[in-house]
Amino acid sequence: MSPNGSDRSPRRPMRRKLLQALTAGLVLATATGCTYKDFPRLGMPTPTTEEAPRILSLWQGSWAAALAVGCLVWGLILWSAFFHRRSRTKVEVPPQTRYNMPIEALYTVVPLVIVSVLFYFTARDESKLLDLSKKPDVTVNVVGYQWSWAFNYIQPVAGSTGNAKTDKNLQAIPLRFKKDFPADAGGVYEVGTPGERNPQNGNPGPTLWLPKGKTVRFVLTSRDVIHSFWVLPFLMKQDVIPGYTNSFQVTPNQEGTFRGKCAELCGQDHARMLFNVKVVSPERYEQHLRDLAKKGQTGYVPAGIEQTNHEKDRESNIL
Repeated sequence: MSPNGSDRSPRRPMRRKLLQALTAGLVLATATGCTYKDFPRLGMPTPTTEEAPRILSLWQGSWAAALAVGCLVWGLILWSAFFHRRSRTKVEVPPQTRYNMPIEALYTVVPLVIVSVLFYFTARDESKLLDLSKKPDVTVNVVGYQWSWAFNYIQPVAGSTGNAKTDKNLQAIPLRFKKDFPADAGGVYEVGTPGERNPQNGNPGPTLWLPKGKTVRFVLTSRDVIHSFWVLPFLMKQDVIPGYTNSFQVTPNQEGTFRGKCAELCGQDHARMLFNVKVVSPERYEQHLRDLAKKGQTGYVPAGIEQTNHEKDRESNIL
């Protein structure tokens, strides 16, 4: 009985709050827009490239490792709290242990093993995802600038003359990337504005067209500050850095229009740096490039800031 004469246990309010917290957590976990088919992806979009499942697998594996470690830690915490509580043992001060060498060795070695395993799989997948040994079918120079995107389609197009390897607008791109440029690639371009919208779905930003089933290499350059090129269902993003060129390649395997955005805080209107990626059949893709040439969008827009001296020295050592 409590001091005020009531038989109400002081522990009941705490139990009630715990039950309410668990109920609220269950509601938050189940009242989302995800279906049971989406749950295995753990928040990731549906992959739409041949390379994306590798990223999804790494993401799922990291979650599995984190949950296993979390369950172990939570279990030890609860075990200590329940089985070593004072009310159970009736001991005022339990026996004190200054150190335990096996346990200390265990909690030193186990984290090192976990980190080593995660590092191995991350390094393995990263080397595969950034491998450029395969010659691409299509090359696109993605140019980031405040506050939109431009796309240089580097390939021969009827009605466009020139050479991408010597074009002055592409001089910011290192020679090691230009060696895979097609010969006599006059090319075409698209330049976006923040207020532009995709005519099919109304999504903001310019639209980058890609052919389904073809290996596409993105050569990323910037005109001003650091941006980040991210196509959501590709599960892959990479920084767009002034004075430095990044590159990766993917093979889209699903037609449709997908959202893209800048994933690097690049200034006041960063949130407006949106774009669309439209994956179509190779025939329709080629027709789109010819349509750009007919509109007069031939040649290339400036790719961005030239390499720094440090990068030029590194380039000469690589070549």
